Amino acid sequence: MVMGASGSKLEKALGDQFPEGERYFGLENFGNTCYCNSVLQALYFCIPFREQLLEYYANNKTPGDAEENLLTCLADLFMQISQAKKKTGVIAPKRFVQRVKKQNELFRSYMHQDAHEFLNFLLNELVDILEKESSAAKDSPQLSSPEKAPNGPVQPLANGVKKEPPVTLVHKNFQGLLTNETRCLRCETVTARDETFLDLSVDIEQNSSITSCLKNFCSTETLNAEDKFFCDKCCSLQEAQKRMKIKKAPHILVIHLKRFKYIEQLGRYKKLSYRVVFPMELKLSNTSDDVDTEYSLFAVVVHVGSGPNHGHYVSLVKSHNHWLFFDDENVEMVEEQTLQTFFGSSHEYSGNTDHGYILFYEGLGGKS
Repeated sequence: MVMGASGSKLEKALGDQFPEGERYFGLENFGNTCYCNSVLQALYFCIPFREQLLEYYANNKTPGDAEENLLTCLADLFMQISQAKKKTGVIAPKRFVQRVKKQNELFRSYMHQDAHEFLNFLLNELVDILEKESSAAKDSPQLSSPEKAPNGPVQPLANGVKKEPPVTLVHKNFQGLLTNETRCLRCETVTARDETFLDLSVDIEQNSSITSCLKNFCSTETLNAEDKFFCDKCCSLQEAQKRMKIKKAPHILVIHLKRFKYIEQLGRYKKLSYRVVFPMELKLSNTSDDVDTEYSLFAVVVHVGSGPNHGHYVSLVKSHNHWLFFDDENVEMVEEQTLQTFFGSSHEYSGNTDHGYILFYEGLGGKS
């Protein structure tokens, strides 16, 4: 069987360097689920997230009683991989995929899906489940199982006081804070608005780098003409300067390259095959505390194909200083320099259609 062959080939390639206790499993594709498989591999090798999810599951699992949801299906899949007797092989994430389709009609069709939309949906869905479980546990201590608790607080808090939502394992790993600063050019008053993020979606340019994309993301923009800003101090519309700053950098920085652009003249989306260099080590400047946060690349989700409505997703993952290439059922070892082939193309009509789409960086400042 080919699947087993790829597994044993990988074991031979790693030999006695095969990491103790680690598992490398391909995931079966159910027709069009490569968007899901590629993201799952990146999340599985996001070690702090994997460990916290499995720990949460172990502590909160009530067999036969707990209602199945996306969190239990994901934890179950991670458990299946991490506790597999064999070191390599293939697992069919059937229950997880069925749950995704049940929860969201967007993923029910056999059309090509977007891996970034799926990642967003998954992380937000996990946050919802964890927050509901946390508030249910707080509100109903007498209930044996948090699943039986009503959704949300029993009593609304008085005087419009907002109850702080719990910090979930998704927040701990992926959440950062942006601050949106707008300076009125007449009275110099700065209005700042904070917003949280689980990933950053950045515009891309031809022959650029992630660093320059992030600089553009944080660059100053002037609001004038019909875009003027209403200044509360001046009580009128004024010209202003606006910029985005990263106020708090996340432990895991996820960067989504906006490779699919709507072209007015064509009336449809087009894939940008631009060459965007992503480094192995990334320094995140433009943070409001002016402290550079250092990151190391550990996963890349790659879109293969020339257009937005068809194609394939694969992922490259770093595990114990080795890079691995995951293409649904197949897993193989690759050299680090292979990643350069996924930067993109310097000219539009090149034959290369394999482009880095979602990048996962882990902060080097210790586990938060």
